Amino acid sequence: MFERPEAGERAILVHITLASETEPEDPEEFRELAESAGVTCVGLVTGTRHQPSSRLFLGSGKLESLRELMQAEQADVVLFNHVLSPSQERNLEGELRCRVLDRTGVILDIFAQRARTHEGKLQVELAQLEHMSTRLIRGWTHLERQKGGIGQRGPGETQLETDRRLLRGRIKQINRRLQKVRKQREQGRRARRKADIPTASLVGYTNAGKSSLFNLMTQSTVYEADQLFATLDPTVRRISVPDVGPVVLADTVGFIRHLPHTLVEAFRATLEETVEASILLHVIDNTDPERDETIHQVESVLAEIGADDIPVLQVCNKIDRMEDASPRLERDEQGRPVRVWLSAMTGEGLELLYDAMAERLAEDVVHHYVKLSPAEGWLRARFYQTGAVVAERWLDGGEPALEIRMQERDWCQLLGHAGVSEDRLSFLGNQEWMSAQAEG
Repeated sequence: MFERPEAGERAILVHITLASETEPEDPEEFRELAESAGVTCVGLVTGTRHQPSSRLFLGSGKLESLRELMQAEQADVVLFNHVLSPSQERNLEGELRCRVLDRTGVILDIFAQRARTHEGKLQVELAQLEHMSTRLIRGWTHLERQKGGIGQRGPGETQLETDRRLLRGRIKQINRRLQKVRKQREQGRRARRKADIPTASLVGYTNAGKSSLFNLMTQSTVYEADQLFATLDPTVRRISVPDVGPVVLADTVGFIRHLPHTLVEAFRATLEETVEASILLHVIDNTDPERDETIHQVESVLAEIGADDIPVLQVCNKIDRMEDASPRLERDEQGRPVRVWLSAMTGEGLELLYDAMAERLAEDVVHHYVKLSPAEGWLRARFYQTGAVVAERWLDGGEPALEIRMQERDWCQLLGHAGVSEDRLSFLGNQEWMSAQAEG
């Protein structure tokens, strides 16, 4: 055994193309991940194998080449663009005499650096402990002596067993704390639902420009940078959308291909903001050469967390870096907005995004011109109590006419509680309302 160094600043990256992989990792993206973790990439080892070695992942020849490159570049950490088993990681560290991290370990390290809020730190620690629980190594063996004779009796359990017990206890403690966080978030969501405030959640591949767009729309100063996972902790702000009113906008953690399952589980409390959203704004980096692949990866994560049935509006970002690209709004065959082209950096196309959001959020909104009889003043009061009255006019016969705009479910609920069927109401056409408006 050897003492693991506490840190590594010079890294060798290892990327092996496996014939058995249906969706291979991207070495360039892994380089960005490593640099986001704060290391200097001094070398890249590539190769091809039919399947990984069960002991060392690499073959003996490739391992020797890696060892020579490490010595030549004086590297002190090796990063694998793959998921290593605990035994492979331990065996590689024994052979290379340095710290070895796999793709999941690198992502966890980035998350640990970026967590700022109490909730974010708890979520990262939970993911780290669950990842670490299968990677404990023998150490402090002098504490587990169980020989006979005075001074030779140990505590009765090995140090590994003690470490595992301590980890399990800490994991339970963090899960209890995160359960409280989930309850607090659910209370906030219930309050928003009660106030009938829709929620729009920004989702997308990491470094697609979500935080830049969030800052543009909310006039906030959320941290943004041209790096992977620049934003980790969720941020929620209230904005105003024309013809809709107040909308809660949530900025969430970015996705990445093959996002570690431990992270998806640990950040479930955060991702619930996405699951409970009224609409998802899928921010896409138009300059990414693998744009279609990243879209597929985001959709896969959304399906994994149960958010694949929520209405989605694609936001094609960074048109300022493209030639002959201009802001525009694209619609589907039914005429619904499905895609907006804009620049979160310059603000071009932002008005189109608001227009598209208004249309999509208004799909479940009823808009009626209702004529009430003088005897239905109590129903008029009900409409005013819910804040659904946009305007009011009086007709020639003395009847009040109301312009009503509200969520369809609230419309049905109000009529149900009032004991009034929709058939009993008198509706005005647009022309009749305009005439009444002019006369009023």
